[in-house]
Amino acid sequence: MRKHLSWLKRSVAVVASAMIIASMSAAVHAAEVKVAVAANFTEPVKEIGALFEKATGHTPVFSFGPTGGFYNQITQGAPFEVFLAADDTTPAKAIKEGHGIVGTSYTYATGKLVLFSKTGGLTLGEQTLKDGKFEKLAIANPKTAPYGTAAVETMQKLGVYDALKSKIVEGNNIAQTFQFVDTGNAEVGFVAYSQVALKPGGSRWVVPANLHNEIAQDAVLLKTGANNEAAKAFLAFLKGPEARKIIEKYGYGFAK
Repeated sequence: MRKHLSWLKRSVAVVASAMIIASMSAAVHAAEVKVAVAANFTEPVKEIGALFEKATGHTPVFSFGPTGGFYNQITQGAPFEVFLAADDTTPAKAIKEGHGIVGTSYTYATGKLVLFSKTGGLTLGEQTLKDGKFEKLAIANPKTAPYGTAAVETMQKLGVYDALKSKIVEGNNIAQTFQFVDTGNAEVGFVAYSQVALKPGGSRWVVPANLHNEIAQDAVLLKTGANNEAAKAFLAFLKGPEARKIIEKYGYGFAK
């Protein structure tokens, strides 16, 4: 009996030691990754980040804002390690100018542009823009935010940009643009579909893809993250089935 108890105690001690070592090992290998995220992708990446941390132990630290603004920060030495842009040209530029790593960029989602109003029951569409029966139209800054660029392209394609120019109010990014519309400070606005995909109420018109250039949103590993396994793991996780399911839930598509 005493031998059995002695053996049992030793076994428990061994198991406990193994668990402690495993825990310490996980803590040693767990790391932090700093990710610059285009504002339109805020809610999806928060959900993805939670799953990523649970699956890997790595901690993603997100910053949200306009793609152009982030790139300016990156060129000035901002410590971001992964860049999730709202276009495909900025990550390509990052690689060309020596801030991104060749072979790491890919399209993680394709976005949709929506004309949105907080007021329900409206029939929004091309005619809404042609009639111009509103005081303010919100768009993201087209110089720094790709969704703002797509909004301008849409109005130009429809031949209404010059007529509506005086009614346009610009948000610094697509998040601020949505706030303008959601608070009623602008009757209508061009926002990202992801911002209204799960939002009840209001009125919306999904802008046909032929009215603007494709909103291909690319990710890239920055040189600051070249030696960070957490950064590489995050980009890999973003390609996986769990992340893709969340991306689809918010109305994004994928490159063909």
